[in-house]
Amino acid sequence: MMTVNPFGENMYILWDEATREAVVVDPGMMREAEREMVAKFIEGQELNVTHILLTHMHIDHITGTRWLADKTGADVCASAQDAQLGLELPKQIQEFQLKVECEPLTIDRELADGDIIPLGEDTIQVLHVPGHSPGGLAFYLAGSGLLISGDTIFNGSVGRTDLWGGDMAQLIISIREKILPLPDETVIASGHGPTTTVADEKRCNPFI
Repeated sequence: MMTVNPFGENMYILWDEATREAVVVDPGMMREAEREMVAKFIEGQELNVTHILLTHMHIDHITGTRWLADKTGADVCASAQDAQLGLELPKQIQEFQLKVECEPLTIDRELADGDIIPLGEDTIQVLHVPGHSPGGLAFYLAGSGLLISGDTIFNGSVGRTDLWGGDMAQLIISIREKILPLPDETVIASGHGPTTTVADEKRCNPFI
């Protein structure tokens, strides 16, 4: 996990120790120093990044995506239901009055609920969890007991729904139907803030 940009966004790099095959989730780097940090880490670990996985296409999670894709040759993978958000990346930047230069972001590979992405001996299962955005996704690694939840659920909270395409009722349904049924010991690594577990959120999250 690396925390980047003024929004304190958590991006993740996952890899298989044997093959060095890797995926990067939500590369939201906005500063040149952040991009250099990520590039040095990937090179230092001798990783082969094959996929860039986007939990959703809000500005703080995607600003470094095309740069990283061009550098590594990896496919940009996200839900088609968030494609318009990617095309409107310059508009998102303008609305937040940020001094960041980015072109509209397009998707190379569309992901849908139930898709499986191999990562060495483990697999990444795609869960569609709309609510924070129409095409919100979470990535579940059953073998590692890990869920990367994006901005769907946080430690003691849930994602905001006052941004583009947000829907609180749908968000709660997504959490109840897709996340809470996972094993209690599953670690939830979210888009902002510290990790938590499914058990802790069942017990303590006031929104659910």
